[in-house]
Amino acid sequence: MRGPLGAVLERYPITTEDGGIIRHNRKCRDVAFLVIFIAFWVAMIVNSSFGFNQGNPLRLTYGLDYKGNVCGDKHAHPGLHQLELKYWLNPNQVYQSGVTDSQFKLSNARSICLLDCPTPLEDSLSWVCDYPEGDMHLSMDDWIDRNYDYYEILTSEMKNASLQLQGPCYPVIFPSVNVYWSCQYIARASNASLRHWKQMGGVDIKEDIIVDKSIHSFINSRSSVLKRYMADIGKAWPVLIVCGGLLPLFLSVVWLLMIRYFVAAMPWITVAFFNILIITVTVFYYLKAGWIGNDAISPIIGDHDPYIHVFGRELNHLRAASILMTFIMVLSILTSIAIVRRILMGTSVLKVAAKVIGEVQALIIFPVIPYSILAIFYMVWISAALHLFSSGQVVQNNCNTNCCAYDLLSEKVNCDHCCGYSVRYTPHIAVSIFFHLFGCYWATKFFIACSSTVIAGSVASYYWTRGETSSEVPVLPVFDSMKRLIRYSLGSVALGSLIVSFVESIRFILESFRRKLKVAETTPDSWFGKMVYHTSQGCLRCVEWTIKSVNRNAYIMIAITGKSFCRSSAIATELIMNNILRLVRVNVIGDVILFLGKLFVSLSSAVFGFLVLDTHKYSSGHNKLSSPLLPVLVCWTLGYVVATLFFAVVEMSIDTLILSFCQDSEEHEGTAQFAPLLLMETLNEQNDMQRLT
Repeated sequence: MRGPLGAVLERYPITTEDGGIIRHNRKCRDVAFLVIFIAFWVAMIVNSSFGFNQGNPLRLTYGLDYKGNVCGDKHAHPGLHQLELKYWLNPNQVYQSGVTDSQFKLSNARSICLLDCPTPLEDSLSWVCDYPEGDMHLSMDDWIDRNYDYYEILTSEMKNASLQLQGPCYPVIFPSVNVYWSCQYIARASNASLRHWKQMGGVDIKEDIIVDKSIHSFINSRSSVLKRYMADIGKAWPVLIVCGGLLPLFLSVVWLLMIRYFVAAMPWITVAFFNILIITVTVFYYLKAGWIGNDAISPIIGDHDPYIHVFGRELNHLRAASILMTFIMVLSILTSIAIVRRILMGTSVLKVAAKVIGEVQALIIFPVIPYSILAIFYMVWISAALHLFSSGQVVQNNCNTNCCAYDLLSEKVNCDHCCGYSVRYTPHIAVSIFFHLFGCYWATKFFIACSSTVIAGSVASYYWTRGETSSEVPVLPVFDSMKRLIRYSLGSVALGSLIVSFVESIRFILESFRRKLKVAETTPDSWFGKMVYHTSQGCLRCVEWTIKSVNRNAYIMIAITGKSFCRSSAIATELIMNNILRLVRVNVIGDVILFLGKLFVSLSSAVFGFLVLDTHKYSSGHNKLSSPLLPVLVCWTLGYVVATLFFAVVEMSIDTLILSFCQDSEEHEGTAQFAPLLLMETLNEQNDMQRLT
C-alpha cells in the first residue's frame, strides 16, 4: 500500500530501472547555511586570536604581586621564574581586610611572590623582605638563597620603617601553608616570634581568626574556584589525550569488532560492564569526597602540619557530584534490569547491522577520519579557551586606601601608591567565552552529523543494490558517500547541527535561569504555577529530544535522496509516522543498547581518568589539581563524543536499513523488493508479534 509519500518518491526516485545505486540528479542544498557556517568559523578564528593575543593561562593558577606581575612569570620585572606562591607581607593589612566595616580589600594588601611559604622560627624572629631593588645590591637568586631576609643589612631608617610594618622587611609571625599557590595564614601566632617582635619595639600585630578567614575567603571566591577549574584542564592535558581520546578510540574499535563477530553476546556484555563501571565511578567520587576512606582532596599543596585542616569549595562540589552519581547509578541499574527481557529483540536488530558492517568495506575504520579532525579541533579549542578565560587586563585598583610602604627606589616611605592590581574582565570577554563554547558545540554536532550522513549513504548504497547478491556496490562506498556529502549536502548538515545546538543552548540558558529563581525562592507557590513551571520544562526537553530524533533521520534521507534538510525531515517524518509500530517494536531496544555502549566507553574513560589523576604527579607538587572533578567530566564527555562517532556505524546502519525498508515497502505496495533476507526476517510483522507474545 502506497502512503502519502508516493508523489514525492515518484518525482525523486531512489532506484533506477536497473536497480542501481542512488544516481538521480543532485544539486547543492541549503547553501546559505553553509555560508553562515563558514562565516562562523572565521569569527571563531578571530575570537580565538584575541584570546591568544591577550590571555595568559598563568593567571588562572597564580596570583598577582603588588606590582601587577603574575607569580611564576619569567618575563616579569623582576623575573619570577619558579616563584609561584603569593604571600601577603603585612599581617595587619590582612586583618584589616577581614574586618566587616573596613573599606580595605585584600587585593590592595602588599603581596610578593615566593618559592615557598615562610614559617616562624622558634628561637629568633625571621623576616621576609621585599624584592631587592635600588641600593640593595642583591640579585633575585641571592635574595632567595638568603630565604628572602636581608634585614641585617638595612639602614637604621629602613629598620625603623620595618618595625612599623612599612617595610621593606616584614616579620614572620604567623605560620602559613601553601593553599592553591597562595600562602594561607594559620591563626596560630608564634609566641617566640611575637616576644622577639615586641622586644624590638614593633607595633602591635592583630592576633585573631580574621587573618585566617580573610585569605581563606579570598582563595575560595567563586571566580578563584572557576579559574582553578580551568587551570586543571590545562595541567591535565596528557590525561585528556590518553583517557579522553586514545582510550575511547581503542574501546570503540574493539566494541565494533565484537559486534561484528560476537553480536549475540555483546548486548549482555555491554549491560554487565556498564553497571560495573557506573558503580566504580560512583565509588571513586565517594573516595575523593572523603566519605569512603581518607582519600579526600586537600587544597594544601606539599607537606603540611597534619593538624591543619583547610577546606575548599571543590570538596563541596565533589560531594554534590557524589550524590548525583548515586541517583544516576540506581536509575541506571534499574533500567538495565528492566530491559533484560527485551535484549533478544535488540540482538536481532544488531545482527542486521553486523551483517552490513561486514559487507560494506571501510565502514569500521571510517570514523577515524572525523575523529582525527575533532581531535585537532579540540586541542586548538581548549588552548584558545584557556587563553580566553585569562584574557582580562591587569589594572591597578581604584582605591582611597592610605597604606604606607617603604620604596627602595626612592629610599623613603611612600603612602601614595598602595592600591593593588587585579585582572579586570570586560563584558565583551564574557560574550567571547559564550561564543567560543557555542562554537565548540556546533562544530561537534556538525562533524558528528557529517559522519552520520556518510555512513547512511554507504549503507543506503548497500541496501538499494541488493548488497548481498549484487556486484554494483562500489569498491569503497564510504568514500563515494563522502564525495556526495562534500559536493552537495554540507549546507543541509550545517542547518541540522545548528538547529540542535541552538535548541540545546536555549534549554541550557533557561535551566540556568530556573536554578537562579530556585535559589532566590521565586518559584511559583500555587499549584497552577508549579504545574505550568514544570510542564514547560518537560515540554522543552521533549522538543529537544524530538529535534534530535528528526535530525538523525533527516541525515539519512539527505544521504538517500539528496534533498534539502527541511524536505528530508518531512520525508523521514512521514515514513516514521506510517511505520511507527514497526519502528518502535524493533528499534527502541537497539537504541538503548547502543546508548549503554556509549556510556560503557565514556565511563571507562572516566574511571581511567580517576586512576591517572590519583597518582603522585597530579596530587602534589607543581601539577597538583584543585579537584579531579572537571578533568574527569571532560574525559567522560570526550569519551562519549568518540563513542558516538564510532557507534554511529551501528546506529546509522540500523536506522538507514529500517527507513530504506519502509521506503522500499512504500514504493512496492507494502512488499520490500531490495531488503536483505536477514532484514526481512527481522522486520516481518508476524515474526515480531510472535516474538512479543
